[in-house]
Amino acid sequence: MASTRHVIPFAELGRQDVGSVGGKNASLGEMTAHLAGAGVRVPQGFATTADAYGELLDGHGLRGRIEEQIVRLREGAALDEVGAAIRSMTLAEPLPPGLRAEIVSAYEQLGRDEGRADPEVAVRSSATAEDLPEASFAGQQETYLNVRGTARLLESVHRCYASLYTDRAIDYRERMGFDHLQVALSVGVQAMVRSDLAGAGVIFTLDPESGFPEVIVISAAFGLGETVVSGQVDPDEYTVFKPGLEDPELDPLIDVRVGAKRRKAVYAEHGLTRTVDTTPEERSQRVLTDTEVRLLADWALTVEGHYGCPMDLEWAKDGLTGDLWIVQARPETVQSRRAASTLRRCRLTAVPGTPLVDGTAVGEAIGSGPVVLLDTPVDLDRFPAGGVLVTGITDPDWEPIMKRASAIVTDHGGRTSHAAIVSRELGVPAVVGTGRATHVLPDGQKVTVSCAEGGRGKVYDGLLAYEETETDLAGIPATRTHVMLNLADPSAAFRWWRLPADGVGLARLEFIVAHQVKVHPMALLHPERLDHADRCAVDQLTEGHLDRTRYFTDRLAYGIARIAASRWPAPVVVRTSDFKTNEYARLLGGRPFEPVEANPMIGWRGASRYYSDGYREGFALECRALRRVRDEMGLTNVIVMIPFCRTLDEADRVLEVMAEEGLRRGENGLKAYVMAEIPANVILAEDFAERFDGFSIGSNDLTQLTLGVDRDSEALARVFDETDPAVTRSIETLVPRAQSVGRTVGLCGQRPSDDPAFTEFLVKTGIDSISVAPDSFAVVKQHVAAAELARYGEGRTAPSGTRWPQAEQPSPSRQ
Repeated sequence: MASTRHVIPFAELGRQDVGSVGGKNASLGEMTAHLAGAGVRVPQGFATTADAYGELLDGHGLRGRIEEQIVRLREGAALDEVGAAIRSMTLAEPLPPGLRAEIVSAYEQLGRDEGRADPEVAVRSSATAEDLPEASFAGQQETYLNVRGTARLLESVHRCYASLYTDRAIDYRERMGFDHLQVALSVGVQAMVRSDLAGAGVIFTLDPESGFPEVIVISAAFGLGETVVSGQVDPDEYTVFKPGLEDPELDPLIDVRVGAKRRKAVYAEHGLTRTVDTTPEERSQRVLTDTEVRLLADWALTVEGHYGCPMDLEWAKDGLTGDLWIVQARPETVQSRRAASTLRRCRLTAVPGTPLVDGTAVGEAIGSGPVVLLDTPVDLDRFPAGGVLVTGITDPDWEPIMKRASAIVTDHGGRTSHAAIVSRELGVPAVVGTGRATHVLPDGQKVTVSCAEGGRGKVYDGLLAYEETETDLAGIPATRTHVMLNLADPSAAFRWWRLPADGVGLARLEFIVAHQVKVHPMALLHPERLDHADRCAVDQLTEGHLDRTRYFTDRLAYGIARIAASRWPAPVVVRTSDFKTNEYARLLGGRPFEPVEANPMIGWRGASRYYSDGYREGFALECRALRRVRDEMGLTNVIVMIPFCRTLDEADRVLEVMAEEGLRRGENGLKAYVMAEIPANVILAEDFAERFDGFSIGSNDLTQLTLGVDRDSEALARVFDETDPAVTRSIETLVPRAQSVGRTVGLCGQRPSDDPAFTEFLVKTGIDSISVAPDSFAVVKQHVAAAELARYGEGRTAPSGTRWPQAEQPSPSRQ
């Protein structure tokens, strides 16, 4: 490639040209040249070179004058003064004649290739140090969309050059230690995709919050993609399980969240763009179909495989042709830099009240301080270090302030918004898309911002106590007893992927139903039994779903799938719903379907509901969701567990109902477990073992029913003891009897986390697994290792490996 060229077509560029055309343009060339054969579509275009920018700097001593301004900055001059001066000088310097001529010639050729004169183009900045593994300059320089005609194109190129010295870009380079004059600027000119008539968004080839590498996360909004990147909208979000992409018969889409999408960017009448409101129909509907999501995910996986690292891509859909395109690609630079052997976690140690506002959590940290309510960026000396920035939306001009904040809260934006991207890079907790933070949080109020409680970030009143812990994962010992996780919140499942757990011993459907479905399943099946208020509430909740039962199964299946994917291919034991009647009645529309019981704890719950006329149809919906996760999504590591099964007849009837709903034990590798929480489960262990593949001891209920103690009674709290001999003898009885007929036995509960002696007792029984809360995992693992050392000696690390199931690798299949 000749160094004197000012303009080069994308088709002649590749990754090796970062120094000449920047990371953004080099990637466009790389994909154009090498991935078109794999079906990845990239709009054609061209890029100006670093040499061209160098000629501009060399004209009339511009380089030296910029250097003088940088010296002024380091001597104390205001950042905004220095930035404005450099930009003004750059715009006053005419573009070199040779560069102007080559840009015009390349643009005219692009028009001929596109089949029309003066085609609309996107004009994007690409810094030559951009998108390196150690830095991300994304969004710091300007982009101009819907540029048409040579005059406007040349003006846009000139303004891109000047944007290398925006205040945020200068600040970033100073902070990262880059030499300003060693960073050049290339400008990419790319044929526009008419996404103003369709939609656009961003793709990450890992989960951007946790770094979980086995998913692709696609965000989408109507109109041009600038609303997503800038955080003006709360976009749709689609999560795709990578291993599922390997089998064309499987549906790898494991989660769908429809965002509000209240605004969209479209073409302006006289060029460039404007932002308008979306229609009510657009707000409630998805931007992408399942087929389109899969195609984008396939492309993203192809790009990631070609580059050999996690990627951050932008895509667009042409509303005229229906074609999808990849318009940008860069290495992901936040999660990929995290130390894989260390797990850092924050936890509130004070009991919080009701959140003042909530929104999408960015990061997993906690921050606190006084609210600093701002409409526009201010001078740094007016923003107190440690303040909580509260604003409607951020853009790159906010970055100097954002790095001084202890936390960030915005009204608008999703996980791919500017506020989210920058806060991740800075390690600052952020809650975005709250919708109303600027109206609820007054300036000066002391608040705590928590992103450590799952997918929803929360802002609490006051400065609450919290702690930060760091776990060295490399120091966690191997054990022959499986140590597993108890999980309930699907939105938090990915954050624990680095823990070397042996699977999930208990995933509770009740949490998903209560927090994501939010309605009693029978109310969806029989709305005629609801009063007017509840019927209206159900209508509002299920808006956009023609089939309300599909609303239930979709939400439930997506929740189960996220948990199952987080541990694939290790086993994930999913317990069917174990609400008690009073808890079911509190769900939306639940009261007409639930009796009033004197003691719901030992009433109509668990297995007894599943075959009864009062809930048989609701249980069928649970089964459909589970079948979809296993058979359609391919997550065959899901094991179904039945709670509170009192008799053998109940076991037979429940298994019969499951089989009628397509969940037949043994088919497609399906295993069914039973909770061992009733003395009858222990007394008739061999009989239950004929019907189920494993047992999971529910220590709370087993203690309650063995000792005849209401576990919620404060008056009897001193009597409730899981280490009572009657309880421990039941466990000692169950474990060998079940194992003698080839059945696994685990225990899920809090006691092993709190009591090392109880953990030692369980290890001595030879139990197969212990399942605990994620934040207790490392401690329990240490306790188990110590107990095994005492029992087995140095041979303790030999895996048991005789009865514990695991899905086939490397990809899920129907078998």
